Amino acid sequence: MNLKKSVLTMLAVSALTVPFASGTTQAAAADTQTQAAVAAKTAATAEPAAQTAAKTTAAKAVKQQKYSLKFDAKNYTKETLQLNGQAVAFRAYRNIPYVSKPASVASESMSIFIPEKYFSKGGTVNGYTAKTAPIFLPNGVGGYMPGQITEPSDNDRMSGGANAALVALSKGYVVAAPAIRGRTTVGDDGTTYVGKAPALIVDYKAAVRYLRYNRHRLPAGDTDKIISDGTSAGGALSALLGATGNSKEYNAELKAIGAAHERDDIFASMDYCPITNLDHADMAYEWMFNGVNEAYQSGGPAGPMIQMQPGQMPAFLKAGDTVIPMGPGPVVQPAATSESEDGTVTKRPANAPTENATATSMTAAEITASEQLKALFPDYVNSLNLKDKNGKALTLNADGTGSFADYIKSVYAASAQSALDAGEDLSDLDWLTIEDGRVKDVDLAKYAAWATRLKAAPAFDKFDRSSGENDEFGTTDNTPRHFTGFSLTRDMTAGAKMATWDDIRRMNPLYFIGAKNVTVALHWRIRHGAKDRDTTLAIPAILALTLENHGYDVDFASPWGKGHAGDYDLTELFDWTDSICKAPKTSKK
Repeated sequence: MNLKKSVLTMLAVSALTVPFASGTTQAAAADTQTQAAVAAKTAATAEPAAQTAAKTTAAKAVKQQKYSLKFDAKNYTKETLQLNGQAVAFRAYRNIPYVSKPASVASESMSIFIPEKYFSKGGTVNGYTAKTAPIFLPNGVGGYMPGQITEPSDNDRMSGGANAALVALSKGYVVAAPAIRGRTTVGDDGTTYVGKAPALIVDYKAAVRYLRYNRHRLPAGDTDKIISDGTSAGGALSALLGATGNSKEYNAELKAIGAAHERDDIFASMDYCPITNLDHADMAYEWMFNGVNEAYQSGGPAGPMIQMQPGQMPAFLKAGDTVIPMGPGPVVQPAATSESEDGTVTKRPANAPTENATATSMTAAEITASEQLKALFPDYVNSLNLKDKNGKALTLNADGTGSFADYIKSVYAASAQSALDAGEDLSDLDWLTIEDGRVKDVDLAKYAAWATRLKAAPAFDKFDRSSGENDEFGTTDNTPRHFTGFSLTRDMTAGAKMATWDDIRRMNPLYFIGAKNVTVALHWRIRHGAKDRDTTLAIPAILALTLENHGYDVDFASPWGKGHAGDYDLTELFDWTDSICKAPKTSKK
């Protein structure tokens, strides 16, 4: 271990006795001065994002091809697919670059699909016209890997039936499906990794800007009614798009790829099992799964065990002139429907981490890390000042109990009640107390044992930087980085570095909800399956509550019997989108 790393570790050990500052989140050292210090003084742990972008742009400038941003309405094919015995005819405009200077043209192109009826005079579908048709904007991102264009299909890999894009067309929606850079995307220069954070949200924003730039050239589609949709990391991306509309914090990257000079806010965001709030997801995961000491996805070696009592995690550490935020963070998922011959679980979402059919015991170091991370979660939750719909404060005690825990119980109880009402027998579930056909109580510890743990601690920011999320926050030369101080100070590898605070912040929608000069989507639909343990229910619940507390329209639920998956309730999804698109124009509550 080199001297710098030794000093950093010693500072971490001593600093763990410093109390949490009241109201301060450990993930980001939340006051403005600290954030400025992080941005200005991280030379020892990370290269500034703007400097990295400038280097990449300069290296490619000489040979970069420039593309037109004008939509060509003449370049299409006529196609038809079947849905429930009915023909769905549409025009397909494929592989259109949506930025003028793409880092990877294949990853920054989109296809646009428009119902054929809109090309007939007075043509309508589901009450929509060419002028009023909403635009459905699905992303194919999973595992923070590159997202492929979501083609309309009548044979979806997960469901075996029609996918959301085809159902959207049948309902009269225009479908705009962008490809999006991911953590393994190599640029058109053949050497630079161009899909690390925050590239995927930059691309999603650029796709929205392209649509608005061409609002008078598109044959159909209302660019004020854009609805995003994604699952897992794609759900996190959909949430980011909805929460960061028109934020100037992404402008440098948007300019570098030649995005159109347009708005990038959207009307509504549909988020299935979002792997989001990465800098706090490790804490939330252990708050739920601490005590379950077997994991179905094996983890890397754990870092040193640093003893800590509840409330003793500092907001940040200083190593010389460097300020290091002490916050954690992402995850993967539960029991799937089948098992392959090599003992791995199949029927997982695209690019989701592999799940083994048998569990592996956690090490003593991982169990200790679980205890420590669980102890950090109450201070984080309490700093958010969350309230339920009745205005009741949602908080946690030091032992993890409290009104926030009761709220999480109520979400699971509602899910179980829906199953009971549908005639399911839940009498063998020891985590539910049922009396006279009604769910009376939920035992979260027994729930965790029933659901089983997917990932060993820490779930996302691995001490050895082996997770997909570590890779997502990596460098342009493909070196993974930490995104929480908790794991950075436990990584014994010489040269381990932290991602820039700018990138960590710009990957978390919670930092933008309620911020000035940001246009947040008015409408949200968030789903997290009742047996999903790729991340804990607390993470999407915090997102939903934060949005509700700021006056946005939120439909949040935990569907019974669902694990880590998305687009499984397309009838309900499009009933919801129709209800908000056809309602009289509204503003934030």
